[in-house]
Amino acid sequence: MTFSWPRRVNLFLAAGLSVLMAIPQGAIAQDHVVSSSDVKKDLQAASAERRKQLAQVDGLLATNAAKKALADAHIDYQQVHAAVQSLSDEDLARVAAEADHAQKDFAAGNLSDRDLIIIILAIAILVLIIVAVR
Repeated sequence: MTFSWPRRVNLFLAAGLSVLMAIPQGAIAQDHVVSSSDVKKDLQAASAERRKQLAQVDGLLATNAAKKALADAHIDYQQVHAAVQSLSDEDLARVAAEADHAQKDFAAGNLSDRDLIIIILAIAILVLIIVAVR
């Protein structure tokens, strides 16, 4: 069976397109600029930083003085704890920095118990306001 020249070209193009469609797209695609292992490492580092910041804030709010101050101000500890968990990374970083600074100042003797209670209440109120505004 012989085919005319246009018919041969059509068959050749059809066969070529069939082969191209059969090849997985991943085999044709170029490598990404950032490797998946680098992305995974960055995500793990960000997750570790967030856990560290959550621990800093929770470390301050979980103290007996903080729980007593929150109870005296009629602020539910669990509500503040849940609000801290839902903070954005930027807001959490700011609150964690303040909590860490307050703990260090208190440990160094630069803050009285009263000052620490005021800071704890301010942090709790700030967290609740941030969550309420969003």
